[in-house]
Amino acid sequence: MGLLSGLMGNAGEADSEKLQEEYQELLIEGEDIEIGFQLIRDVFIFTNKRLILVNKQGVTVNKVEYLSIAYNSISRFSIESTGHFDLEAELKIWISSEQMPSVTKEFNKKVNIYKVQQLLAQYVL
Repeated sequence: MGLLSGLMGNAGEADSEKLQEEYQELLIEGEDIEIGFQLIRDVFIFTNKRLILVNKQGVTVNKVEYLSIAYNSISRFSIESTGHFDLEAELKIWISSEQMPSVTKEFNKKVNIYKVQQLLAQYVL
């Protein structure tokens, strides 16, 4: 992921092995990281059990929030891309019966948004 994409808010795919090492303490027995994405300091991780959003706050990252979303609480999701020449794609996730998306993330062109959609479909549907 390039710095410019990160500054524009676009997430790029992160190394799964590094994520597995860094966030091992968050995982339960039998839980594995499927894929993860990095946005400057923030990370969101798709495991075989849930979605984990890591929000690193402050300039010196003195506070970190870990939000865990069970796949069975996701009521719907959408992906949006304007075509082959688009520099980004967007993922929206709704939790339970919320009217507005609970999670909205933008991805850079290096991320196969259809792969993300397939992974969500595998666990949510």
